[in-house]
Amino acid sequence: MSATSDMVRKMFKEGDDERDKGLTAPDTIIRYDDICYGEDSKWQSLDVYRPKDAKDKVIPVIVSVHGGGWVYGDKERYSFYCMDLATRGFAVVNFTYRLAPELQFPASLEDTNSVFTWVLDNASEYGFDVNNIFAVGDSAGAHILGLFTALCTNEKYRNNFDFKPPVNFKPKAIALNCGAFKLTLSNDPQDMNTGLMYDLMPNHGTDEEMEMINVVSKVNSDFPPVFVVTATDDFLINQPVLIVEKLIENSVTHEFHFYGDKDTQLGHVFMLRIREDAAKKCNDEECDFFRKYMG
Repeated sequence: MSATSDMVRKMFKEGDDERDKGLTAPDTIIRYDDICYGEDSKWQSLDVYRPKDAKDKVIPVIVSVHGGGWVYGDKERYSFYCMDLATRGFAVVNFTYRLAPELQFPASLEDTNSVFTWVLDNASEYGFDVNNIFAVGDSAGAHILGLFTALCTNEKYRNNFDFKPPVNFKPKAIALNCGAFKLTLSNDPQDMNTGLMYDLMPNHGTDEEMEMINVVSKVNSDFPPVFVVTATDDFLINQPVLIVEKLIENSVTHEFHFYGDKDTQLGHVFMLRIREDAAKKCNDEECDFFRKYMG
C-alpha cells in the first residue's frame, strides 16, 4: 500500500468518526443488515433500509455508492446517511465493495454492477420498485457510479469487461456528489490522486488505464438524468464542470447545484453531515429530483 492510501484511510476515518459521533438509527426505519451479494462476505455485503410506514408497499430504490478515495470506506460508514435518505420514502441499498490496493480496478466497478443485479433479483423480497431504481455516489463513489452508468449506456465501454450490467437496464436518474470524473497524474510524488491511482490501477495509471476510468469521455446521449453537486470548499470543485459540459454536449437532462456561499463554507461531501442544514437541503433536493423521473 502506498503512503497516500495509508494516510487517506487514517485521515478519512478520523473525520468520519467525528461526523457521526452521537448519531443513532432513526426509529422510523427498518433495516436488513449484512446481506452477502457476492462470494466474499467481508467485501461484498450490503444493508437495506426501508421506512417502517411503507410496510409491505413496493417503493422506489436508491443505491448508494460510497466514497473514500477507492481505498477506504464501507457500508458501516454510510449507514446513518443512507438511513437518513430512507426517511424520505425510498428503500436504500448501502453496500461495501472491494477496495484498492487489496483488490484493484475493476473490482469496485464489478461489485457495483453486482449490487444492481442483486436489487433486480431480490426486488420481491424487499419491496423494490424495479421501474424506479436511482443511485447516488459521492467522491470516488460518484466516479464509480459514473463508470457504472457508462457500462449501462455505452456499448463500446461495456465491451472492455467480462461482467455485464443487467440487460436493458440503467438507473432512472443518478446523483453525483463532489465527484472525480477525469483524473490526471502528476510528477509530484506527494500528489494525492497520483498516489491513489498507483494503488487503484494494476499498472499504476498508464495512459490507457487513465482513459479506461475517464467518466467524461464515456458520457453519451443515453445517460439518464443527472444531479451534479459541488460546494465552496470541495477539493474536487473543478471536476463537476467537466462532466456538465459533456452532459450539455450530449443533450442529457441534468441539474448542476453549487452549495454554500462566502458566508457559508461547505466542504467535500458535506451532504454526509446529515445534522447540518446544507446536507438536509442537498439530500431533499436530490430526492425531489429523483421523484421527477418516477414512472
